[in-house]
Amino acid sequence: MHYLLSYDTSPDYLERRPAFRNVHLDHAWQAVERGELVLGGAVGDPPESALLVFQGEGPEVAERFAETDPYVLNGLVLRWSVKPWATVVGAAACHPVRPA
Repeated sequence: MHYLLSYDTSPDYLERRPAFRNVHLDHAWQAVERGELVLGGAVGDPPESALLVFQGEGPEVAERFAETDPYVLNGLVLRWSVKPWATVVGAAACHPVRPA
């Protein structure tokens, strides 16, 4: 199953991001190497939020990521949420559905 981790970033996110970006990216790439994080990145130009796609048996992997993310721990993320995402189309879909 896929899970979407959504971040609402702080108004000063872009100004504060450089101080925490390397540790955040290290945290994210470790999750990729464990096979948990599929994709992630900022949304908007300039960024006003972020989305990260996780895969696993339950939402706990995404929740643990957020709870230990340097961006969350240092207030760059004001709110976060995890929602199940029932992917049905695409090479990596968890529940592929083809037309009849």
